[in-house]
Amino acid sequence: MKFLLIFLLMTNFFFLRAEVSPMTEKTSEVEAFDDSFDEEFDAPKVAEKGFDPLSGYNSMMTGFNDSFYTHLLIPTAKGYKHILPKEGRKAVSYFFDNLLFPVRFVNNVLQLKFQNAAEEFLRFGINSTVGLLGLFDVAKSKFDLRAHQEDFGQTLGHYGVGSGFHLVLPFLGPSNLRDTIGLFADITIDPLYKYEGRFYNMTEKNYESLALKSYDILNERSLHIGEYASLKKDALVLYPFLRDLYEQRRAKLIKE
Repeated sequence: MKFLLIFLLMTNFFFLRAEVSPMTEKTSEVEAFDDSFDEEFDAPKVAEKGFDPLSGYNSMMTGFNDSFYTHLLIPTAKGYKHILPKEGRKAVSYFFDNLLFPVRFVNNVLQLKFQNAAEEFLRFGINSTVGLLGLFDVAKSKFDLRAHQEDFGQTLGHYGVGSGFHLVLPFLGPSNLRDTIGLFADITIDPLYKYEGRFYNMTEKNYESLALKSYDILNERSLHIGEYASLKKDALVLYPFLRDLYEQRRAKLIKE
């Protein structure tokens, strides 16, 4: 039971980075909420057949995740969308995105992207004060300081670590060996995950983290209704389509 709780607590963080899973990447930029989904994701090219030893499991888990997302998460998000106006849901998204400052800052520093790290530091200071604890992205709207999304999977890739075999995680969606390892490293600095010995934990109990992360997921999905269906309609077979799109997207992010 304890393992299941910890596993569920991992869910939201991965969704911030798994661009082709049902949880598309969170962004702090206002216009991203209204952009066309087709502009965010390029159709995957025909990929060479790679090392995929877990293809059977991955295909099964993709089906499970698809069913969970289609029949539970989307309907719930649609209901929530009618309760809270869009501007309120954007503010909630900005709030949670602001809390991810430690993850972005540390990984920018690790990749020696010091200007990006400095901008992240300024963004956090401005949005946490003038932006009312991050409810408004004043750093971008007034000072044109944009978020620089980096995670430890990207940091490993930056230093030449290969992706390893593809892995679809329950509820979390597409990943690979490198990014899954990176996920655990990022969790240790994400303030919403309870981590013993860290001074800036925002929760005291695992269930509190679970509740906040679940709400973050629900709120984020409500801002992207229809995107997953739009993506999925181009897939002849869902698993290889999402796998190739994920791997291509991650490779692009690492090069940037």
